[in-house]
Parts: sequence; C-alpha cells; structure tokens
Amino acid sequence: MNLIAIKELTASQIIDIFRLADQLHHFKGSKPLKGKTFALFFPESSLRTRITFEKGIKELGGESILFPPESLDKKEELEDVIQYMENWVDGVIVRHSDTTTVQELAKYTSIPIINAMTAHNHPCEILSDLYAISKIRKNYRELTYTFIGPVSNIARSWMEIAHVMNLDYQHVCKKGCELAGATSNYKFDTNLEVALASSDIVLTDSLPADFRTVEYINTYQITLARMKLAKPNALLNPCPPFFRNEEVSEEVISSEYFVGYEFKNSLITVQQAIILKCMGITASEILLKLALYK
Repeated sequence: MNLIAIKELTASQIIDIFRLADQLHHFKGSKPLKGKTFALFFPESSLRTRITFEKGIKELGGESILFPPESLDKKEELEDVIQYMENWVDGVIVRHSDTTTVQELAKYTSIPIINAMTAHNHPCEILSDLYAISKIRKNYRELTYTFIGPVSNIARSWMEIAHVMNLDYQHVCKKGCELAGATSNYKFDTNLEVALASSDIVLTDSLPADFRTVEYINTYQITLARMKLAKPNALLNPCPPFFRNEEVSEEVISSEYFVGYEFKNSLITVQQAIILKCMGITASEILLKLALYK
C-alpha cells in the first residue's frame, strides 16, 4: 500500500491508521520494523516531518538512509531508479515539490511509497492533525473545519480528508481563491466573520509573498477578537511554520484557542501507524514481534 494522497484512502483505512496509532501507545518497546530499511528524501530545511519520520522508524527498530530530494531530479528515469532501490530498501518516504515524482516512484515499484509533502498536498500532516483533534474532541466528525487563506497544499489536503471522512469544510479567502475540484463537503466564503460564527476548528497556513499585504492581513488575519466569534470551545490549528502578525496575530498564539506545540506530538505516532499500515503490519503482528524482540 502507498500513501500518495488522502483522496486515495477510504474512511475505514483512515480509521485503521488512527486505531493503530492508539495501539502503538501500548506497544512501547516493540520492534515491528526490525531488519527493515527505508530511503528518506528530505531537504535540509525540513524539521518536524523529517525528525518524526527518522525517530519513528528508529523507535520501531528500523533504519533509514537520508538523501536530498534533488537526488531524484536527474536524467535517469525514475522507473529505473526505484527498481534498483527496491533491491535494498523496504520503503521510500519522499518530500519533493513535484507530486508527479512521488506518483512515478509508486507506479514502478511494489514497495510502499509515502508522500511526506509536495507542493500540491501534505497527507501525513493532515492525517496527524485530524487524529490529534479526535483525541481532544470525541465528536470530531460532527465539527465544522474552516481554513483561512489562499490555495495551498494544506488547504487541498483538508478538503480531501473532509470529503473522505464526511466533515463540514469551509474555505475563506478573497474572491478568486476557490479550490479546484471542490466536493460536496466544500463551501467557499469571502466573509471571515460570517464563516467563523459556524466554525469549531480554525485552520491556517503560512502566506505566500503576494498575500502578505496590509489589505489582506487586515481582512483575513486570525486575531483574538476574531477567534471569539467562533463557536464555544473552538480551536486554532495553524500549520507550522506559522508567522505571528501575518496569518495569525501574536496575541491569538498566546491564547487558549491555540492547540499548542504538544499537539504535534501525534505526528510521530501517526506517521509510525502510516508506515505500518503501508507495510501491511497489523496490531497482532506487532504483539508477536514484541514477544520476540523485547
């Protein structure tokens, strides 16, 4: 099994990943990836995703070999690259700007390919965020999720998971910023204050340069006053890296609305669960290997 995009998953597969993440908390010390090696393609700028994938693999007994994503940008066909690599590695985790590169790798191999982020989508991050929200709000599938900002990989991935999991999803930005391929769960609005009134989870992403204008920030920045317009017990989940006084204000990050840095603790567990799911390793197999390798 590969993980290229959330839209390729079913709701039951996502719930399986969440359940496996829950079970991993009880399997401390298990080494289901013992003897497995993974090739990781990450840029030097990657922090959170790279740390959690490397540490997660190591905790489960596996090993990783790191390459810069530029290693895949050469004349040699990706079909040939991956078919040689599968002699020596058991899976590949790729952070690359071009989604086509990740798709091509998956097309020509039987080993799992996991998309750790492209310019088009960010499936592992959003799966982790929804899992973390489910631990805070048991009724997470009944909430309204509102993304504020222009089209981005984060906005697209939230739309995909909203469609698969049947979540209410609102997108707020200036006119002309609607997401392509909108689903029945998707609603676009230009009025932030109106959209916030029905919002339980407020989502943002860092702004591209052409949106860092006084006019845009004054209209769409999430401030403490604006979060108070949202529904009771609303949460603010800004995708890092976030920038104070651009997409979010300084004061709102210091408020109780902000989910907090510990919210991202789920990244390591969910990414471990994703690897195990893609490898076809079940909870019962983890229990067996726990007995063998503890």
